[in-house]
Amino acid sequence: MKVICTSPSFAKYDAAPIDTLQQHGFELITLPADAPLSALEPHLPDTVAMIVAFTDVNEALLEKAPQLKIVCKHGVGVDNINLDATRARGIYVTNVPDANKHAVADFAFALILNSARQITQAAIETRAGNWPRIFATDVYGKTLGIIGLGNIGKQVALRAKGFNMRVIAFDFYPDEKFAAEHGIEFVSLDQLTESSDFITLHKPLTDKTQNLFDAARIKRMKKSAFLINASRGGIVNEQDLYQALLDNVIAGAAADVFEQEPLAEHPLFTLSNFIPTSHIAGYTDGAISAIGERCVMQIVQCIKQGERPINIMNGLD
Repeated sequence: MKVICTSPSFAKYDAAPIDTLQQHGFELITLPADAPLSALEPHLPDTVAMIVAFTDVNEALLEKAPQLKIVCKHGVGVDNINLDATRARGIYVTNVPDANKHAVADFAFALILNSARQITQAAIETRAGNWPRIFATDVYGKTLGIIGLGNIGKQVALRAKGFNMRVIAFDFYPDEKFAAEHGIEFVSLDQLTESSDFITLHKPLTDKTQNLFDAARIKRMKKSAFLINASRGGIVNEQDLYQALLDNVIAGAAADVFEQEPLAEHPLFTLSNFIPTSHIAGYTDGAISAIGERCVMQIVQCIKQGERPINIMNGLD
């Protein structure tokens, strides 16, 4: 029974997930994150489970994996997995929605602070031999708009309270109880866009969120506002954001995610009011270890114990 893993961070800090697979009789096949289908193909006929980061789990792959029972996303977003095709074949798709919530929330808030105080720009200029006097923006007491008050968005909201921020939120499925307990106000998307000093995105990429922030929506933001994306590329229209930052429509932006990854260059990279990072928000030792353990737990549940795994993402009964 083979388990293919294409996540480069699986068991990076702790070998326990690998040990658990071996104890249950699985053979782990580790391949690079960007391994083409031709590299996976020799193993697919005997593969019963996959642990993937960004591998495109599409029709062509599934046709070559007749024994596949479960695909575990080594993280949260499952937009690289064909949910309809897996459901039609009776293959479970799972994710790990809360193991890295603290890591991503920390990172999102770090981008908020970095954007406001221009830390990256100050570091670049200081290292170059300059001694910049950068007059920046306060975070304390400002209004934070959170789009997606789920596992991660909630943690960002709790951090914002330590900065005495007014927190407003928009969600397609609002958790009114949590909001009431923590003084968070749900508002319309338009109101959030127009009222926030900082907007942080924490929604998956879906038909509803594709290009959610395009030129028209960015123009509705305050001229002094910042846009933070640590969720998924594609939620923000990158060309529209580039033009808005170039024209100083908004004060700045930061993104840990892009439509195409990895990237060697991008027009946004040329702008001093944009902070790019390399999709690393969830990469901490604690988060990575927890994600690996939960992926393996779901594989064992499904294949060895004959149980429905938790966190099923493709609606398979």
